[in-house]
Amino acid sequence: MQITQVYKKNYTEFNDGYQLVLPLNLEGLIPEDDSVRLLSNILEERDYTKLYKAYSSTGRNPAVEPKTMFKIMTYAYSQNIYSTRKIETACRRDINFRWLLAGQPAPDHVTISRFRNHYLSDDVVDDLFYQQVRYLYISGEIRFENAFIDGTKIEASANKYTFVWKKVVLKNESKMLEKAEKLIKEINLTEIKDFHFDRETALKDIGAVLSWLISEKEARCIEFVHGIGKRKTDIQKWVEQLEEFIERKKAYDISKERMKNRNSIQRRIQMRH
Repeated sequence: MQITQVYKKNYTEFNDGYQLVLPLNLEGLIPEDDSVRLLSNILEERDYTKLYKAYSSTGRNPAVEPKTMFKIMTYAYSQNIYSTRKIETACRRDINFRWLLAGQPAPDHVTISRFRNHYLSDDVVDDLFYQQVRYLYISGEIRFENAFIDGTKIEASANKYTFVWKKVVLKNESKMLEKAEKLIKEINLTEIKDFHFDRETALKDIGAVLSWLISEKEARCIEFVHGIGKRKTDIQKWVEQLEEFIERKKAYDISKERMKNRNSIQRRIQMRH
């Protein structure tokens, strides 16, 4: 009979002194100039009345103070941590998050998600961030001289010329003509006799459809509308798309004419001031 021995690793074998050297107070582990201290100090002075009103007056108290939860969410976002599960992990393992909790239990991802989606409403966020912006203005940190819309990154060109490649032009033109052909098929062209869309005469054919649509617009007394909230008719949508196709087709033809037997051309960038 074969005897199988099972070896179990004793993971506490070398851990006898760890509890003695680990400080129970995290205060000494956080540098005085750490960003988490600055964040906590600034957010401590905000008025959280609207946030606390979001919680029901009846029922049990939250395991983690709403103010502390807001600090955790703000600090997590400043560290590029957005996932609720990753925030939960940070609250359990990261000393900065543990310091913010100040002895309160680490919230799980469900609690964090509920706080973010239910209690942290747009009204609450607007109120707290308005207080923060006002504080920065009073402190002289911002002066409202510049307005930043968002963090969109736009590719810049240091050269006033850019290359246009023939292969790219032909590829984009083919895609555009395919879309134009598909659009024309959706339009009822039974009144245009013997109409046939041909890529070789695409500019002429698109122009013919556009002219017919404009005549239909006038015959039906359709007014084109513009602006947010205005509902466009199908004819207006078709006209705008076909006009765009014509402009793009003309630009492609000019590029191809300039290239001829070359693979690329240089185009001067129009600088706007």
